[in-house]
Amino acid sequence: MTATEAARAPARRLVWQRATVRDVAAETPRVRSLKLDVPDWPGHRAGQHVDIRLTGEDGYQAQRSYSIASPPEDELLSLTVERVENGDVSRYLVDDVRAGDQFEVRGPIGGYFVWTAADGGPLCLIAGGSGIAPLMAMLRHRARQKNRAPATLLYSSRSLDDVIYRRELDVMAARDQGLRILITLTRQSPVGWSGLRGRIDRAMLAQACPPPAQAPKIFVCGPTPFVEDVSRFLVELGHDPLGIKTERFGPSGGQAS
Repeated sequence: MTATEAARAPARRLVWQRATVRDVAAETPRVRSLKLDVPDWPGHRAGQHVDIRLTGEDGYQAQRSYSIASPPEDELLSLTVERVENGDVSRYLVDDVRAGDQFEVRGPIGGYFVWTAADGGPLCLIAGGSGIAPLMAMLRHRARQKNRAPATLLYSSRSLDDVIYRRELDVMAARDQGLRILITLTRQSPVGWSGLRGRIDRAMLAQACPPPAQAPKIFVCGPTPFVEDVSRFLVELGHDPLGIKTERFGPSGGQAS
């Protein structure tokens, strides 16, 4: 199918599907990644998200949205969930779900905040808290495709213990000379920390992102105030507003509660 034919094709109707949890992994004390088996999954692009629907024994239903953290190449669908204190869904997914449990998913959803290896680079990915999830899907996709477009991840976290995917990011950076990972800690840093400190500002962005003349592909994901500040700084640095793609999350840094 050509690009023109694809654009004219009717949108695929989203349906609820039964997902089975195959694995649960702790990322931080507050964050878990769930690997899901969705038999009729149609495939996705890095950056998209899904809806989750939970149904209680009394028939009560709750629905939330979560970004997909796995690359399109993976057989299992991976979602990374941060516990929100007043969020019944996130607390259930983080604290109670075990391998073998089932719930419904619907997706993939979204076509704007996406990146494929064919899009090239340079890439500038900017994450706040659990906003790292869809950006991690992009980095994993890039690695699977052996894409060598220059890429930088600037990641804001409260502390080193709160850095999601920390070990995997370290391995990625060690293996790929074309990938830079910059972590800034906003609340607590360990003794001997040589990385960045404080909230992301214009100076950090000028250091992390390629200059506007290179027309980098910029993706920003995190809490709404974080996204608004970063986007404003990028425009002040001369980046084209149309080249800055954003995904806004709730106050906790998670897309859903």
